[in-house]
Amino acid sequence: MNKKQKKMLTRILIATVMLIALYFLPVTGILQLALYLVVYLVIGYDILKKAGKGIANRRVFDENFLMAVATIGAFTLAIYQRSGDYTEGIAVMLFYQIGELFQSYAVGKSRKNISALMDIRPDYANIERDGKLEKVDPDEVAIGSTIIVQPGEKIPIDGIILEGTSTLNTSALTGESLPREAAPGDEIISGCINMTGVLKIRTEKEFGESTVSKILELVENSSSRKSRSEDFIARFARVYTPAVCYSALALAVLPPVILMLTGSDAQWGTWIYRALTFLVTSCPCALVVSIPLSFFAGIGGASKEGVLVKGSNYLETLSQVRCVVFDKTGTLTQGVFEVSGVHHNEMENEKLLEYAALAECASSHPISKSLQRAYGKEIDRSRVTDIEEISGHGILAKVDGIPVAAGNSKLMKQLGIPYKDCHSVGTIIHMAVNGSYAGHIVISDIVKPHSKEAIQKLRRSGVRKTVMLTGDTGKVAQAVASELGVDEVYSDLLPGDKVDKVEELLAACQPKEKLAFVGDGINDAPVLSRADIGIAMGAMGSDAAIEAADVVLMDDNPMQIAKAIRISRKCLRIVYQNIVFALVIKFSCLALVAVGVANMWAAIFADVGVMVLAVLNAVRALRVHNL
Repeated sequence: MNKKQKKMLTRILIATVMLIALYFLPVTGILQLALYLVVYLVIGYDILKKAGKGIANRRVFDENFLMAVATIGAFTLAIYQRSGDYTEGIAVMLFYQIGELFQSYAVGKSRKNISALMDIRPDYANIERDGKLEKVDPDEVAIGSTIIVQPGEKIPIDGIILEGTSTLNTSALTGESLPREAAPGDEIISGCINMTGVLKIRTEKEFGESTVSKILELVENSSSRKSRSEDFIARFARVYTPAVCYSALALAVLPPVILMLTGSDAQWGTWIYRALTFLVTSCPCALVVSIPLSFFAGIGGASKEGVLVKGSNYLETLSQVRCVVFDKTGTLTQGVFEVSGVHHNEMENEKLLEYAALAECASSHPISKSLQRAYGKEIDRSRVTDIEEISGHGILAKVDGIPVAAGNSKLMKQLGIPYKDCHSVGTIIHMAVNGSYAGHIVISDIVKPHSKEAIQKLRRSGVRKTVMLTGDTGKVAQAVASELGVDEVYSDLLPGDKVDKVEELLAACQPKEKLAFVGDGINDAPVLSRADIGIAMGAMGSDAAIEAADVVLMDDNPMQIAKAIRISRKCLRIVYQNIVFALVIKFSCLALVAVGVANMWAAIFADVGVMVLAVLNAVRALRVHNL
């Protein structure tokens, strides 16, 4: 509990003890009234103060006004009737404050949980000066500086490891519990925790532009984007509160007047008591508190799993997604070319790869890099001479003085070398050594291990259609789509074509069905912004992804997409449960109070009970780990 909550708890305990003591003390008259007023002010002075400020600022109709009028009215009625029973007015205020304390504690606990989950902001950075480590504010570290991160410390700024190896805990960013290994040359992002070795890092960004700053800014701003449900509750409260105040006034005045006109006893005391009870019952706290808390908890629970939602409006939209459109590269596939097959004639696979890697050693093309990685040995450039790149065809070179040609079928035709067609899916690199065809190498963009399962989980989550867009050839695209079980595939698309295709798919959706586009967030900004909701995957270290998308998945695992949808649906279920539950109970109690079935005590317990149950239900949105 914080200081404010402890103070409120103390006031509640003092008021309770005093109320019990007064019940047994044999005091009457003015002294009794004075003692009860002291108890009332101990427990309710802040409510009276807020109600007074509201009236002064012309914001009359709120829960503080309702409580003040109801409790002061109960006191006035007891004085008028000379009953000496002042406990109801105090009890209303006491139980209201108990409910407020519980709500404050629940909200604070939720915020604390989320703050702990997102406790990734580094307090300092270590810079080496004159052989000694000096702690400085991360904001003071310039790009290109060298920082030292010791075991147990947070990585303060994005950079590249210069020296040292370690194991990194990235769970606060990705929700992934398994640690990651880090070695010299690796890119490293802020917010991770260095678990084992000492790392020397060259900073690549200023702190304000680092991943940790972008994430914290995103989470802090998420509460400013309200959902339609929250807007509805805000509008409802603005109309509802004045309406119940006028209804209570009508309940206090109209029945006695009608009774008087018919010659019966007006029973003013009875009807005023019912009107005051009506006001107590009408307080809309359960709705006003629990709905924003549900979204807040949902966003916090999602962030724990590495799913960053930029606002409750996006969480609500995500729950309505029925069509998911993927950009192939980097989302369903690794986005890194790899050698997936080597088909030789008489030469061994390793020798064919060696010739290909050496011939391509001067090129920075991703395909050339994939050949060099597959070769796996150090490239001795002194063995390669007479390199000639033929645009759109391939490369000619001499390796150890032997002519080598590496390229597509056009190159083989140009050289007049007979070659074999390959029916494998991917980019085919034909090889000729010393004027003779030596075989071919297949290079593919490898499908991610969990992509197929991710598509299946989306279907189980209620997604009716999955679509894949790609700039690859139809043959490659169809092969990937068939392997994964994607419903529709569109190939040979330029970036502008993808926007047009998403427009078509949006037009085909039903009115209440939403379309999500999933991309890597770097080259897909126009499509991400055009879809009903844009989801950027694998956004660790990518500023563009965090800025362009509505939902950011910090990991590159496509399984997280279905999880994000399930989290949003659980959150919305809780929101609707609270709305229906609170309104049904509230209007039922109001009706019972109006006809005299429920008294002030029943109203108190109904009001506090509904709020407590609604808040408890809202906090459930935090628990998303097993979804």
